[in-house]
Amino acid sequence: MKKSFSIFPRQMGFFPYVFLIYIGFPAFYLTKESGVKQLIGYGMLLLFLVTYRQLYFLIGKRTFSYWLAVQLAIVFLFSLFYNLNYMFLGFFPANFIGWYMSKTGFRRGLIGLVIVEILPFIVHISRTKTFLTPSELIYFVPFLIIMLISPFGIRSLNRRIELEKELDRANQKIEELVKREERVRIARDLHDTLGHTLSLLTLKSQLVQRLTAVDPERAKLEAKEMEVTSRAALKQVRELVTDMRAATITEELLQVQQILRAAGITYQYDGDVDFSGISPFTQNIIGMCVREAATNVVKHSRATHCSISIKLLSGKMNLVIRDDGMGIRNDHAFGNGLRGMGERLALIDGVLALSNHNGAVLEINVPIVRKAEAPV
Repeated sequence: MKKSFSIFPRQMGFFPYVFLIYIGFPAFYLTKESGVKQLIGYGMLLLFLVTYRQLYFLIGKRTFSYWLAVQLAIVFLFSLFYNLNYMFLGFFPANFIGWYMSKTGFRRGLIGLVIVEILPFIVHISRTKTFLTPSELIYFVPFLIIMLISPFGIRSLNRRIELEKELDRANQKIEELVKREERVRIARDLHDTLGHTLSLLTLKSQLVQRLTAVDPERAKLEAKEMEVTSRAALKQVRELVTDMRAATITEELLQVQQILRAAGITYQYDGDVDFSGISPFTQNIIGMCVREAATNVVKHSRATHCSISIKLLSGKMNLVIRDDGMGIRNDHAFGNGLRGMGERLALIDGVLALSNHNGAVLEINVPIVRKAEAPV
């Protein structure tokens, strides 16, 4: 596809065109010249316009400095061999010097500008053997100061624009990471809710098949529990997909109680019951860890009893889950569950410890910052 020609980069807007107004002054001064000097003057002015256009397209590229050097040289030649008033063309390279992002390039450009602007004054004084009159000083010096200061302002403005761009890019990256993390969390939540429940239902269905011939009544009870469990799982999945509501510790304890009882494991809870002072984020992570631990008890421990204790101590929460099963074993799936809990707890600076004591004992400690109470 053919690129359309443009005098200046479109993203620069009308600013480059407005600056062209100041080219009218040197063009007017050249009308007072004659002969070869006038012809060379117009030639240099045309080349100056070319450098002005090229510099906008070469910002940030290596050849930028070469074109800037040509522009500075033209300003110097005009000021030295034509008229001191041509020094005001220095506002053009002063603008471009401010586009240097590197300190080295900026310093070199600024030094070049100082030389181009000051040296013609020294030559003028040495030629005329007289210093500038007060009116000439008032005419030149303020503009000269503004010209030499302007690159700093332009550089500061450009750096701010670049920082804002980097901030936008960083925010976009953060949004992508948040979305990715959210997808991972959804996948993990679905695994913890639906996956584990389906595994339990599979075990139950196998049990029902075996009991159908030998104990029909027991098979009916197991089938009824399967229905209750599947409805609970369906409700969890709906809540997860529709509004992504973070589960509280109390809700997870109720779900754990249902899961354990459905698996024929007796359950006992001992500890605090009011978790309203804990942030929803922390509650969600702890609740998911409790559910993961209970699922591991059902799937791997062969336990008949499980107890859970959650106590809110000074500045921390202590959670202990015990079972009377086989204890810790080298099991890949079991290890993955613990790894997932560890990853979640790391988000809230929590730690877990697993040990054997007449079965498996999982202890979790999480630092707690209670939510501030609303003023009365």
